[in-house]
Amino acid sequence: MSKERLTAFSDGVIAVIITIMVLDMKVPHGSEPAALWPLAPVLGSYVLSFVYVGIYWNNHHHLMHAVRTVDGRILWANLHLLFWLSLIPFCSGWMGENHFNTLPVALYGVVLLMCGVAYYILTRLLISHHGRQSNLAIALGSDPKGIASVLLYIVAIPLAFISAPAAFAIYVLVAAIWFIPDRRIERVLRQ
Repeated sequence: MSKERLTAFSDGVIAVIITIMVLDMKVPHGSEPAALWPLAPVLGSYVLSFVYVGIYWNNHHHLMHAVRTVDGRILWANLHLLFWLSLIPFCSGWMGENHFNTLPVALYGVVLLMCGVAYYILTRLLISHHGRQSNLAIALGSDPKGIASVLLYIVAIPLAFISAPAAFAIYVLVAAIWFIPDRRIERVLRQ
């Protein structure tokens, strides 16, 4: 079956996720710069979450560019990824509203971990569908950044119960690792 519907649906869901995040931000009471200070944790949480959703959108876009067709397993794997991405606004809002307290930071990490796992499952099913010799399989390879990200989340989640700022710093580190778009697919498709 064609990949176009999956891509369009995913783009729409991701756009809604970003919209929900910004709509959850409350306008400050007051017009002076000091009125913004209490919103700093919410804004920081929003910025990191926006970057994460943007990273997933960007990499999903590249991934779908290399795909020819999809099947039912891939549709479900994609929905699995979208499910976890759709929880980012809730966790982001909870984390920001509670000034990066332990449990919200840990739950944010769980959701990021599950997004990473879901994306990995999606890529493995796409490789299985297109074959081990496909351009997609060659481009993705063993996915060291993806595996490193999951391992960092696994470290950060329990770390949140010891030091929530340290766990949050790991989430920022993973986002920084992925901030430069993954060019593996572009490189293989150009050849």
